[in-house]
Amino acid sequence: MAPSPARFSTLALFVLSFFALWLPNVGADLQIPALSPLELSVELADLDTPHLGPQIQKFHHLLDEDEAPPGTHQHEKRYGSGGSYWFSQIKRQGKVPYGANASFVIWRNVMDYGAKGDGVTDDTYAINNASADGNRCGLGCDSQTTTPAIVFFPPGTYVISAPIIQYYYTQFIGDANNLPTIKATPNFVGIGLFDSDVYLAYGYSWWTNQNNFYRQIRNFVLDITATPATQAQHCLHWQVAQATSLQNLVFNMVEGTLGDGNQQIGIFMDNGSGGFMEDLIFNGGGVGFFSGNQQFTVRNLTFNRCETGIFQNWNWVFLYKSITFNECGIGLDMSQGGEIPATGSIVLQDSTFNNCQYGVITTFSTNSTPSAAATLVVDNVLFTQTDPAVQYPNGTSLLTGNQRIVNWIQGWFYTAYEATKIEHNLTCWEPTADYVRTQEPLGAAPKSPSLLDANGNVWERSRPQYEGVPLENFVSIITTGKCAGDGITDDTQCMQNFFNSIGPDQIAYIDHGAYLVRNTVQIPNNIKIQGEIWPLFMVDGSSPILQNMKKPVPAFRVGNPGDVGTTEIVEIVFETRGPAPGAIMIEWNLAGVTPTSTGMWDTHWRIGGSNGTLLQSDKCTKNPTVSHGSNHACIGSFLLLHVTRSGSLLMSNNWGWVSDHELDLFDHNQIDIYNGRGALIESQGPVMMYGTAFEHSMLYNYNVANAKAIYMGVIQSETMYAQDNPNSLDPFAPNSVYSDPTFSECSIIAICYKTYGLYLFNSTYIFIYGAGLYSFFNNYDQGCLLTENCQEYSVGMAQSEGIYIYALNTKAASVMVEIDQVAIVPQARSPNGFCQTVALIEYP
Repeated sequence: MAPSPARFSTLALFVLSFFALWLPNVGADLQIPALSPLELSVELADLDTPHLGPQIQKFHHLLDEDEAPPGTHQHEKRYGSGGSYWFSQIKRQGKVPYGANASFVIWRNVMDYGAKGDGVTDDTYAINNASADGNRCGLGCDSQTTTPAIVFFPPGTYVISAPIIQYYYTQFIGDANNLPTIKATPNFVGIGLFDSDVYLAYGYSWWTNQNNFYRQIRNFVLDITATPATQAQHCLHWQVAQATSLQNLVFNMVEGTLGDGNQQIGIFMDNGSGGFMEDLIFNGGGVGFFSGNQQFTVRNLTFNRCETGIFQNWNWVFLYKSITFNECGIGLDMSQGGEIPATGSIVLQDSTFNNCQYGVITTFSTNSTPSAAATLVVDNVLFTQTDPAVQYPNGTSLLTGNQRIVNWIQGWFYTAYEATKIEHNLTCWEPTADYVRTQEPLGAAPKSPSLLDANGNVWERSRPQYEGVPLENFVSIITTGKCAGDGITDDTQCMQNFFNSIGPDQIAYIDHGAYLVRNTVQIPNNIKIQGEIWPLFMVDGSSPILQNMKKPVPAFRVGNPGDVGTTEIVEIVFETRGPAPGAIMIEWNLAGVTPTSTGMWDTHWRIGGSNGTLLQSDKCTKNPTVSHGSNHACIGSFLLLHVTRSGSLLMSNNWGWVSDHELDLFDHNQIDIYNGRGALIESQGPVMMYGTAFEHSMLYNYNVANAKAIYMGVIQSETMYAQDNPNSLDPFAPNSVYSDPTFSECSIIAICYKTYGLYLFNSTYIFIYGAGLYSFFNNYDQGCLLTENCQEYSVGMAQSEGIYIYALNTKAASVMVEIDQVAIVPQARSPNGFCQTVALIEYP
């Protein structure tokens, strides 16, 4: 999480506040989100096509439909096969293990609450009842993990006249084989058909946007074509943070032409700290995706005849990968703010513009300030019948279209190299760098062939939904495995037996619960594991085998060195129950049969801060006023994820969170949890990481060591808030077996012994496309933000080469990058709106 950008200001808030009065669970105090240093005010009346120069405003019609090239970019199944869907049929017997209500209902079918889905009946009230039932976490509730709910929509057309509120820790899931339609009435009033964070008057909202975790929306058609095109209307208000996702959605809006006043928007995302989305189609509308959030990974989106495909209102760092713009007026508009750009940085990769009047609109120039604002990386993007590719709002071309752009950047560009230096009559070599602020084409990074598919795009794969798998192929860990899942019983042997029993055509279904393990569980090489709304795999820290930080052991091991297989893990949360300083939460040894046949999707780590962990605010609350070492009752694990030399996998939407604050106890206070390490990647490739975040470990959040052929698409990190009280070496001393940083380069002790956001050791051919590495505190004091020196180093490299980091964003690190203990990229040179940014730092 991070400080919120700005609060939303609009007349519509009055309407929403009125609507919120009759919703359930609205009796507690309001939560006021913090203000950002970057103040943005967005009025709903101004959300139409952004103001453009005369050249663009002359565009009043799109090309004829028959001129559009074929292809909707991997969206063949998006309207479903029409067959039966296991998700709606499987027996629901999951229970909340650490909640106060033993009879709480997790699974809700909206038709059981009176929804008709007949395309005529107003289903608003019934669906909202399905979402709210059970005294769930709504207005006045900061967060809660003990009232999770799956709200399921069978096939049908659900007419609604006001927003459907998605409560905290909720999944809205439609039938993947026959997508239900959510359709607005002509007189619909509200911020969106689905609303993930309800706004009230005067800047209040139900949840603080950067703490708005654990949500999914999948498998819907969202339709606002019955509402007036000139009335501001959105299909979805998506103001979210980590562990959230959108997948397999179609947004239907009224088609029009640039300048016609169409104010319909598919996704309105104005704030937050996310996040991930994939497999979306936008049809028509004034703006397909109105985009504003700190960091996001976005892949496989198709925009058909949108007046503007993506309007980037603000951000810190976004990756747009595998995006297709078909017959849009403007593909990507990042001109917000003019010569003071509101966009921090964008990577546009492996994408296509077909028959668009304008490709990318930018205002980055020699006069724009701050100097790193509106950083842009265009990597392997095809512009067909779209020219220019990149231009200013006044029509001035910056990059010619109608071609494939291999690599083009605007922003600060650093090339590091070894330079000679004479010391004591000896010739020495040490790293240095050339740098320039530029807008220019570059040669393509030498991406490892193992990372690329037959079309030259980086391998990717959507989260499996197992749409075609028969119900009988799903095997329940409770029904068949006879595991307790109560968070108290030792389920180690039961879980091992269950996994070993799963056949090649079966899927291990993990009913919601908490499954306690006290020794290593070996996950087979060819198994599919599907969780029910993030069941908990709890590592019992009271087990002697998991207590010795000098002899760590894996709690869950995927394969053995040299194994090859097809293991998939979908929708699981890994936690510890009490301190487990000798636990490696997951050790991944397995190599995939193909580059995308092994992986983890929507699978997360949560260390402390929630019921059942025994690491909560009652014993681990912060104590910044007293100098102290680590509290051994509040240690987390040794290491969250270890991808070993033999392992290869695809990671998608994975959050390794060492809790910085309490989620369940009433105080919701900030807490100190001392977790050793985040992700250690030693693979020889290929590894593809999409939308990952590792936060608040002690030594590092990401460590790429002895590795090669690694792709990372937007990584996010935050330094542990309490440091340097204690510093990064307490309680985990650097261990050379795990290639830990030693911090021997430290010169300014108070701000140097802090969590490395990213450490690269003895590695080559590492490709990072988007990074947000943040440091917000020095012992919970934010005064260091004023001078941007909360810590000394954010990225460290040692004994490495072939490193390419695009759209690197750091916050409050005096030195953004050091190489072999030499400061290479100072933060002061490349200020952005909130972070400090370089478009590319390469060390060939």
